Amino acid sequence: MDQKNDVIIAGGGLAGLIAAIHLSKAGLKVTLFEKHSYPQHKVCGEYISNEVIPYLQSLGADPSALRPTTINKFQFSSTSGKLISAPLPMGGFGLSRYAFDHFLMQKAQENGCIIIKDTVLHIDFKGNELEVHTTGNGILNAPVVLGAYGKRTALDNKLNRPFMKQSSPWLAVKAHYSGPFDENMVALHHFNGGYCGVSKVENDRINICYLSDYNTFKKYRSMEAFQEQVLFKNSHLKALFENCTIEFDAPLSIGQISFEKKEAVKNHVLMIGDAAGLIHPLCGNGMAMAIHSAKICAEQVINFSIHKKGSREDMEQQYRQLWLYHFKNRMQMGRILSTLLRKEILADFMTSSLANFPFILPQLIKRTHGYYL
Repeated sequence: MDQKNDVIIAGGGLAGLIAAIHLSKAGLKVTLFEKHSYPQHKVCGEYISNEVIPYLQSLGADPSALRPTTINKFQFSSTSGKLISAPLPMGGFGLSRYAFDHFLMQKAQENGCIIIKDTVLHIDFKGNELEVHTTGNGILNAPVVLGAYGKRTALDNKLNRPFMKQSSPWLAVKAHYSGPFDENMVALHHFNGGYCGVSKVENDRINICYLSDYNTFKKYRSMEAFQEQVLFKNSHLKALFENCTIEFDAPLSIGQISFEKKEAVKNHVLMIGDAAGLIHPLCGNGMAMAIHSAKICAEQVINFSIHKKGSREDMEQQYRQLWLYHFKNRMQMGRILSTLLRKEILADFMTSSLANFPFILPQLIKRTHGYYL
């Protein structure tokens, strides 16, 4: 490659693409590596809080062009079928990763970002630059590298990240369906060993994405058997699946999902999105968090690379502090809620309590959401 890179981004998901747009618009020369082609479906809840709308508009990436659904209601059910509903503070929108990632990729390219289909194998810090080793494009250098490669990859092992040494018992399954569902609703249905998120995306499709404890899942001979014998014990999930038709050839699934704490900076690589920390999907706000993390990281990179404010160490420390400031409490709330909901008796007790005191539910939701960016 002839371009001298100011920034290299490893991974072209939501966080990587947002950072690429932000940095390219600021005038930095950015190269992004993504191992998959666009567009593609991804295992994701596909609900996004409206907190990110002003920021996306400032980047020239207003998602309204994709005709997302408008979501302003929240519904939760326990395994026993107890159901509670509440207005969704701030509101949000439903948009598939298939459409959104492709849209953001085009915006990044319009701003001058070079996007290459390739795999990053390893990243080394040498001198005052980072070496990025790739499968098909050799070794590239840049003073700044962002890690935006998702939840868990071989690159995490190469970087010797501690969370890779711990077990990751979660499995996620997602597909799009057609059928009856309130397009203004995001629902969370609990079942033994996990929970299932439901909301509509563009083109009147229903996104159903569930997270299960793998030890529960592996007891069954097939995904269909698991759904029928575990998910269907929740009457709301049973009715949903029985009245909807899958639009995929088969559901998508990913395993080894880790919610353990991660470093925002590792070996001088600035981590964003799921590579920096993964919030439990039951909080329904992982996409907004990924976008927000890209924003605060890009701002620090611009201060360092363009405005020459401080050293590399200053940039890294400032990003660490900002990441904790914005996300630490949200992550903790996610872990607490996940622990409660994994216990059927506790989940039923919590649902009954919230039904008796419904004003508490919007407050819990606010604890996992941010403010307008």
